[in-house]
Amino acid sequence: MKFNDNPKRPIYYYYLIVLLLVMLLNAFVFPMMTQPQVTKVDYGTFLTQVEAGTVTKVEVDDKQVVYVQKDAQGNDAFYVTGRIEDPQLVDRLYESGVEFNKVIPAESSPILASILGWILPMVIFIALGQFLMKKMMGKMGGNAMSFGNSKAKVYVEAQTGKSFADVAGQEEAKEALQEIVDFLHDPSKYKEIGANIPKGALLVGPPGTGKTLLAKAVAGESKVPFFSIAGSEFVEMFVGMGAARVRDLFKQAQEKAPCIVFIDEIDTIGKSRNSGGLGGNDEREQTLNQLLTEMDGFEADTGVVILAATNRPETLDKALLRPGRFDRRIPVELPDLAGREAILEVHAKKVKLGPAIDFNAIARATSGASGADLANMINEAALRAVKMGRRQVVQSDLEESVEVVIAGYQRKNAVISMKDKLTIAYHEIGHALVAAKQSHSAPVTKITIVPRTSGALGYTMQVEETEQILMTKEQALDKISTFMGGRAAEALIFDSITTGASNDIEQATKMARAMVTRFGMSETFGMMALETVNNPYLSADTTLMVSSETAALIDKEVMKILDTAYQNARRILEENKAKLHELTKCLLEKETMTGEEFMKVLNAEEPVQSC
Repeated sequence: MKFNDNPKRPIYYYYLIVLLLVMLLNAFVFPMMTQPQVTKVDYGTFLTQVEAGTVTKVEVDDKQVVYVQKDAQGNDAFYVTGRIEDPQLVDRLYESGVEFNKVIPAESSPILASILGWILPMVIFIALGQFLMKKMMGKMGGNAMSFGNSKAKVYVEAQTGKSFADVAGQEEAKEALQEIVDFLHDPSKYKEIGANIPKGALLVGPPGTGKTLLAKAVAGESKVPFFSIAGSEFVEMFVGMGAARVRDLFKQAQEKAPCIVFIDEIDTIGKSRNSGGLGGNDEREQTLNQLLTEMDGFEADTGVVILAATNRPETLDKALLRPGRFDRRIPVELPDLAGREAILEVHAKKVKLGPAIDFNAIARATSGASGADLANMINEAALRAVKMGRRQVVQSDLEESVEVVIAGYQRKNAVISMKDKLTIAYHEIGHALVAAKQSHSAPVTKITIVPRTSGALGYTMQVEETEQILMTKEQALDKISTFMGGRAAEALIFDSITTGASNDIEQATKMARAMVTRFGMSETFGMMALETVNNPYLSADTTLMVSSETAALIDKEVMKILDTAYQNARRILEENKAKLHELTKCLLEKETMTGEEFMKVLNAEEPVQSC
């Protein structure tokens, strides 16, 4: 190992040495050169000289008297004597005409004055500037000349550790990306026939569906270098830095070709350009322009493939999506029933499972869950197994993990009065009973009045027996009636209503409005589109495209659907009022009922003695 015999010392070290040398010179050398010679005399000699009129100036303090008199050559000579209590001293000085009320200034070192006046402030200013520069360079990545360098993380030769076997539930996306993998393995067969591989592929879909995982799997399958960078890392406080980083990224990619460049959350820099901003020269627009230029600047056969991911494709600039840049748009949607089951099996390989695990039942209970949600459920099941003292994950752990992710943890210590608990029980049985008595509702699988940390005081779980892709008008109306079952039960039994139906009302109103404005299930408006979905992958916010008069008619139509559904729910409960009481009694005793227990009591011809 080679050691550095002359390690580089920080600049503050040399500043300190110079300061010490200046202090020593000022203390011992320059005072001898600048201070006048002072002669010590006794007090009597001082008085004699005053009376002789040779003393010109006097400085008196508590311990000594310093005075000046002219010597034989007419120059000032300095003398000092001890201080004696002399009440007549002032009168003598007045009579002799001596200036004694002025303080004789001590001669200061000129080099010290220069240092304190301008050298020291300059040194402090330079030191502070270097300190701030080092801090800034540390945050920017090393030195001032590296501001424009790309921050992309480079994984060489499949260091991502991922392959298509690690991605489940996205078979169509994997098939579309397989062509890119095949091209990177053997580009000659594509060149031979004259085919051009897509320059770029855009992965779009909701959060948590595996877009980043798919990009890493492509690199792992291709066994080529993989550049990964987030869109936000291009934009910094310095104007022009984003464009410089784009140039540096593509320069590195071409040097390591064939390779894959992955830009996550590309909507950060790829938003559509318009005239609504403050100007056309902002940092994001410069970065986007440079990205467009770089994507046009290399040929597809160079082996540089660009992958990008976003969950806001509607905000991207049209120039970014045209053929020749991002040629292929690959949807990465929420998994279906078979996909959810496959995802659960992939993530379950990392945990120890007990016997008779039914992933299909869990998959059916998690409709609308993303791959990230399902991975979280497996982890929650493993944590629960450890908490319960088991060494393996059993089916009950998985079922509870679904509820934890959806509704939160159980609040077993929550204090609820018997009156409120009774109201909650009737409310939940109202939902379940209305659902069970309708022909287009999903089967009830669980009813509970155990409160959850999400704020739910209880809930009724319904699970479709098969994957539902389309929803009929009858199913939508039955779903709204099921939402209304809780409020209808409260009004029927207690002749009063509570705030417990707030979420039910919100969901029912949302469904009824969608029937009118988007699904064309209204007799008044027919197949007229009345609103659009702004962002289908994130918030799914909608915007009405109608006049104020039409909006008022829409509200009336929605109210009509909700009122019809409520009356239907109340009619079902009135016809089955005895079963409503019986089921509520069982739910109060057990606090949680399975779908089988619920249907057993509901279908019994005679009242069940024991639940």
